[in-house]
Amino acid sequence: MDWGTELWDQFEVLERHTQWGLDLLDRYVKFVKERTEVEQAYAKQLRSLVKKYLPKRPSKDDPESKFSQQQSFVQILQEVNDFAGQRELVAENLSVRVCLELAKYSQEMKQERKMHFQEGRRAQQQLESGFKQLENSKRKFERDCREAEKAAQTAERLDQDINATKADVEKAKQQAHLRSHMAEESKNEYAAQLQRFNRDQSHFYFSQMPQIFDKLQDMDERRAAHLGAGYGLLSEAELQVVPIIAKCLEGMKVAADAVDAKNDSQVLIELHKSGFARPGDVEFEDFSQPMNRVPSDSSLGTPSDGRPELRGSGRSRAKRWPFSKRNKPRPPPLSPLGGPLPWALPNGPPSPRSGLDPLAILSEISKSVKPRLASFRSLRGSRGTVVTEDFSHLPPEQQRKRLQQQLEERNRELQKEVDQREALKKMKDVYEKTPQMGDPASLEPRITETLNNIERLKLEVQKYEAWLAEAESRVLSNRGDSLGRHTRPPDPPASVPPDSSSSNNSGSQDPKESSEEPLSEEGQDAPIYTEFDEDFEEESASPIGHCVAIYHFEGSSEGTISMAEGEDLSLMEEDKGDGWTRVRRKQGGEGYVPTSYLRVTLN
Repeated sequence: MDWGTELWDQFEVLERHTQWGLDLLDRYVKFVKERTEVEQAYAKQLRSLVKKYLPKRPSKDDPESKFSQQQSFVQILQEVNDFAGQRELVAENLSVRVCLELAKYSQEMKQERKMHFQEGRRAQQQLESGFKQLENSKRKFERDCREAEKAAQTAERLDQDINATKADVEKAKQQAHLRSHMAEESKNEYAAQLQRFNRDQSHFYFSQMPQIFDKLQDMDERRAAHLGAGYGLLSEAELQVVPIIAKCLEGMKVAADAVDAKNDSQVLIELHKSGFARPGDVEFEDFSQPMNRVPSDSSLGTPSDGRPELRGSGRSRAKRWPFSKRNKPRPPPLSPLGGPLPWALPNGPPSPRSGLDPLAILSEISKSVKPRLASFRSLRGSRGTVVTEDFSHLPPEQQRKRLQQQLEERNRELQKEVDQREALKKMKDVYEKTPQMGDPASLEPRITETLNNIERLKLEVQKYEAWLAEAESRVLSNRGDSLGRHTRPPDPPASVPPDSSSSNNSGSQDPKESSEEPLSEEGQDAPIYTEFDEDFEEESASPIGHCVAIYHFEGSSEGTISMAEGEDLSLMEEDKGDGWTRVRRKQGGEGYVPTSYLRVTLN
């Protein structure tokens, strides 16, 4: 069944139906376009959401990235970002395969429909024009017949009239004959026009319009087929991304299962374990016993060396320093005379003959110094802590880990430079054997640069190894390891002491914020990190601190100076990382000694 046969008289109906089909196509295209905008906005909001919650710092600089919880959350964010990418892909496929193609096809259908209906209207106009001509010839034939009949009646009346002349009768007969002839011609013309119109009308209804209607039917069916295919593309675009979206959801599930609470607890320990020993018990200070003002071995708070033993402010406080504020150094306690107490001086307490009574010292301490208990609120650290090259600003355990990382990194760089040197040597040998491949001399600068880098990295490796060994010994000591303390002086640094001519220039540089002490019997009770006032400045020629020789040292090389065990020295310049410290003897003379042979106290 086709439109040309069944709907031969429904021209207006077909016109409205085909227009409705094109409007439906345009509405679907508009719907898909708005759906695409929704998908794009959804994907954009998802990406903005992911960007908002992604860590700002790189993972290597963010300690939180080591926790499985954080890693799983970052993985979920990445999966959501991939999911947003799939929504963008859906929007792109709908925009290209549906919106653009169907919009283009709709324009083609509109042009084809317009052409078909223009052809049908032309056929209708031609049929109507033929019908008008038929009506005109019919009216002319009718008029000529009436006039011929009237002329015949007039001639017959004159012929019967006795008063009419012969000439009038003849004239009337001629007029009737003429009118009869004209009527005959109109009859023939009307018959011919009628025959032509019937032929045209038959062609219009049985051939011409059915063909046009069939073309419109074919056009409408093709439009409907394309629209159905467009409906299918809507679901096909979704089905294409279903496997990837399923993988994203599976990745989220894997990330959720990857959370390991036990491992995160262990990671927290590894990240923030300080390595310090727990503080000891605060000793009881009994002020109710009678105090003997005569210094003796049995006097309260007065050890055999004549120095008052300040319990609670000396040994125990030094052990509990991780729980106190380190960024704000406190000045030494003042004596009643306005100066610092003798035990707080860098050079230690004076001899018992100084005239100061231990009881007066204890009384003054009890008035001016308040014992401080450790507070966990002070564990947050200080923003003003200066980062040093040897990481001495960190607790021992963290210092050891950071030094280990730096040492591994330097070893990797060293191995890379060694491999590059070997490769350059092989290339140079090839160039020497086959000069046409290149000039061997062109590789000399690169070889020299590589050798310099190797030497520099070797020195850095030695430096970090020394720092690491010292940090590990400190960690073992804080853990209460059964290993004995140093019974012999450590080896001097492998590097050559700085030139004495350059020491004056380097002496003007800012000293480090912290200094290290060897693990000796006396140094264990002193704070590991010694800080100084930021506003305290002295001229380059003045000592910047005080130090005591722990071991005997023979300064045999150029730029070094000899010192005896227990000798007091003036600190002129801190260790710059090479293992040597510049000091001045009281008897005169200035030079470098190993830093590990000293117990340093900064002003």
